[in-house]
Amino acid sequence: MQQTRVFFFLTGQAPSKMAESLSFPRQGDKLNSDFFEEYLVRLLEERDRGGLTDMIHEIEAIMITVDPGHSVRYIGELSLMTPYHYLVTLESEDHWTHVLRIDMNSPDFLVREVKDPAIQGIFRSLNEVYPIGMRKPNSRYMGEILRVTNLHEVATIQKEREFRFFSQDQIRRLQLPGNLAISKPSPYTHNIVAYMERPLGQTRTYALGVSTVRDDVQEVYLAAKAMQEELEINDLILPIDHLATRIYSQNREVAILEWLSLSSYYYWGSYDIKDQNSSTNVTKSVHYANEMQSPAKVFTANNTPYFVNHLEKLPSPTETFVRNYGPRLHHIALGVADGERHGMENIEHVVKQIASQGRDFLLDVIGSRVDGLKQIFSSASEHSSLIVEYVQRFGDFSGFFTKQNVAELTHAAGVEEELLEMQSEAEVVNMSSP
Repeated sequence: MQQTRVFFFLTGQAPSKMAESLSFPRQGDKLNSDFFEEYLVRLLEERDRGGLTDMIHEIEAIMITVDPGHSVRYIGELSLMTPYHYLVTLESEDHWTHVLRIDMNSPDFLVREVKDPAIQGIFRSLNEVYPIGMRKPNSRYMGEILRVTNLHEVATIQKEREFRFFSQDQIRRLQLPGNLAISKPSPYTHNIVAYMERPLGQTRTYALGVSTVRDDVQEVYLAAKAMQEELEINDLILPIDHLATRIYSQNREVAILEWLSLSSYYYWGSYDIKDQNSSTNVTKSVHYANEMQSPAKVFTANNTPYFVNHLEKLPSPTETFVRNYGPRLHHIALGVADGERHGMENIEHVVKQIASQGRDFLLDVIGSRVDGLKQIFSSASEHSSLIVEYVQRFGDFSGFFTKQNVAELTHAAGVEEELLEMQSEAEVVNMSSP
């Protein structure tokens, strides 16, 4: 079967049954280049023809790394603000990797912590060239693990397409799960993409280290879940809706095309957010209409590069973020069940209750039932630098935002206090440097 699939890919002869990645309607008003439109068609047709679309499925897990001493508190934070449950800790020589899970129909959450702050590595190096990223050198989003039906075949084809992967020896030295094929970080997003072979109905497992349930993690997790119940929000927060990555303006189109080439996602469309000089670009799974099963991947980029801002006098929150943190995931969006509790919309109730525990939000809940949804951004986590977004949709609304909502969210994230403070400090350092 392997040889047959590769043959189809190399020769262009189509299998009898294949996905149709270009059959979905296009959304949005953002105009793309001729280059993007040409290669979108060519790459997705090639992906379908070669069998990749049929072999690559949902996002199995998302991977995050944090600085030493932060993983336990971060798990407590996630246990309160999300529907995730602590499952197990995988201990390797230099790392702990904590596995959080909702169920087998939603992606796992892997939180990795390096034991020694002096340890260097490729993921740390992605932070250290950016003035704010270097403040938390081990704190960043790493990327996604995708479920595949034939690991060897998918990796072989992707290598033929010139994607580069870590060797098994490199994976061992990086202390990442040995049952994965892992791409090297993208030059556009700095994220990795990994593949895991798993038949449906089989439990996810990660071939890494010694498996334990840590008492300190369990204690924090149970306390957070007890608080969720006390606050009456435990049944309202849904799985991940979308993952939003911020990238440089010039990399918008190639980052989207690269992700589509590595995944089985399709191009849903792009919206031009002129008020914030940016665009929001959405990709969705070919196989799963419900984002809770395989979250949408969103890419946000400035419309213009930073060095023309002084001429155009335009806001630049997205480019400013990327220049200070580097290209990376900006926020994780979670759904909120439609309905009301104690006389307010569920999202209003969730935000009020979480705020009562000391967690800040960057703005008030925006949107309305008439708009079709309500949304809000939390402040950035001190452990991961990630923002949590909550989204409540009303009725049969299936979109991700309104243009007004996304403009307000983008602006709010751009004036986030921590970002502004660290940006100011970085500028002072830059001004004083020869």
